[in-house]
Amino acid sequence: MRVVIAEDLALLRDGLARLLRDNGFDVVAEAADADALVHAVLRERPELAIIDIRLPPTFRDEGLRAALELRETAPDTAILVLSQYVEHTYAAELLARAGGAGGVGYLLKDRIMDVADFVEAVRRVGSGGTALDPEVVAQLLGHRGARPIGALTPGSRTC
Repeated sequence: MRVVIAEDLALLRDGLARLLRDNGFDVVAEAADADALVHAVLRERPELAIIDIRLPPTFRDEGLRAALELRETAPDTAILVLSQYVEHTYAAELLARAGGAGGVGYLLKDRIMDVADFVEAVRRVGSGGTALDPEVVAQLLGHRGARPIGALTPGSRTC
């Protein structure tokens, strides 16, 4: 499977590339910022892009915005987002743009405890599946704006 990695920290980017290569992936490009990521994906047409959310120059959400752009410009490229944070709005949009087709993942870096599990998640997303950290799911569901059942009027609770 052909992979592009976008990570601003050189040590982490190199470590991810080595880990993936050691597990049979073909890392075709590495990028340190969102612009380089988009160019690499459009040039290389990988099956998967692994993207850190916070990339230069502002280190806020450039990686996630690039992922959203890639869902439009390179829809055949699966997207696996890695982050230390759950960015609710963009995560929900990324999942919505997947349209149920899969090929999308959102994992929290500090909750990846097993290399084999991570490699399996990479394979799953690259093959069209999904990989979502349970904390991401919990936070997304908590921010949907749904009213708790207790807030409903008695008549609206019937099915």
